[in-house]
Amino acid sequence: MSRPLFLVEALPGTDEYTLEGAEGHHAATVQRLGVGEELMLGDGHGSIATAVVTAVGRGRLVVRIRARTYQQQSDPRLVVVQGIAKGDRGELAVQAMTEVGVDAIVPWSAARSIVQWHGERGARARRRWVDTAREAAKQAQRAWLPDVTEPESTDTVTRRVAGATGALVLHKQAAAALSTVELPRTGQIMVVVGPEGGVTPEELATFERAGAIPVRLGAGVLRTSTAGVAALAVLSVRLARW
Repeated sequence: MSRPLFLVEALPGTDEYTLEGAEGHHAATVQRLGVGEELMLGDGHGSIATAVVTAVGRGRLVVRIRARTYQQQSDPRLVVVQGIAKGDRGELAVQAMTEVGVDAIVPWSAARSIVQWHGERGARARRRWVDTAREAAKQAQRAWLPDVTEPESTDTVTRRVAGATGALVLHKQAAAALSTVELPRTGQIMVVVGPEGGVTPEELATFERAGAIPVRLGAGVLRTSTAGVAALAVLSVRLARW
């Protein structure tokens, strides 16, 4: 059985640590970890510790750390600009993209986004994306939590595109295939995924003027919740992450 990962604010400087709060409750009460079982602690910023349970309390565990490691961030970083979608499609996209290794996710208020994030409703929606990314990172035993930014407009995304080492826009009519387009080997690769209905011609033209390259994944059309995942899988193979 794989060791479960629990996230903490910072790894302790001592070898003994008490895991409590929400993570402690999950470990002791939900997963029912017992004395002698192993787990991992991570800070979401590259540091991972392997530990063994030495005592169990109500909603808490006492563990002894056996080993510590640090994982550098991947280079190039993979950033997905995800068009805000209705229902749970955005959260499905965030979950799967986190599991396959996205480094940052930018919620995009695109022209064809049926749902727009404003005020308290928008704050709650972003929080769901952040929480989804956190839980998916734990499931995937990732050393780094992906960043989930505040929602951004097309103008702001365009500035991101202009500053990226490489920027790609998924578009079903693109001439270039993602599997063959030239990729930078360092810096940041940005992938723009449209919402339901895709990227508008005006948005595509704006991104192209900023330096983005339209690319296609295949002959079919993927949902907004799966397009980014498929793109990340292709890039992960091409960049030798996988």
